Amino acid sequence: MTPPPASPWTARPETGADIDAVREIVLGAFETPLEADLVDALRTDDAWIEGLSYVSTDTAGTPVGHALLTRCHIDDVPALCLAPVSVHPAHQRTGAGGAAIRAVLDAARERGERFVTVLGHPGYYPRFGFERASAHGIRVPLDVPDEALMALSLTTDPLPAGTIRYAKPFGI
Repeated sequence: MTPPPASPWTARPETGADIDAVREIVLGAFETPLEADLVDALRTDDAWIEGLSYVSTDTAGTPVGHALLTRCHIDDVPALCLAPVSVHPAHQRTGAGGAAIRAVLDAARERGERFVTVLGHPGYYPRFGFERASAHGIRVPLDVPDEALMALSLTTDPLPAGTIRYAKPFGI
């Protein structure tokens, strides 16, 4: 059996020089600028955590994907929230987003973070270990499809039950 080919993507922490590239990625990945505005706001709020915003880059070092973890709480338990993950339209479905997600989750583990939540596509995030949050008693204060709210324990600790409190820029 041959091993799978190596990923063409390199992931690294976002730097100040990446701000314009990340905004371009987010604007290209979503239908409206709302997600780009949210990502920008998460960089200026108390939700920002240095070192937990990653870009995936092509072989020339150009950012093509982006993943950002911000602070949230499950009741009073500190957790992280995966903000809208974006990939430049020319590189979607190539693994660029997955590379950024895996790198940012590894960085969170290295920092001792325990839990991550995400509102997202139920066909995509389970590959990273996310499970349906409601199965663990986790809920949000808005109406979302049950399968869209997912959670992940980065350790062997069981996920806490409770309501997620998001950072101010989420508007929730």
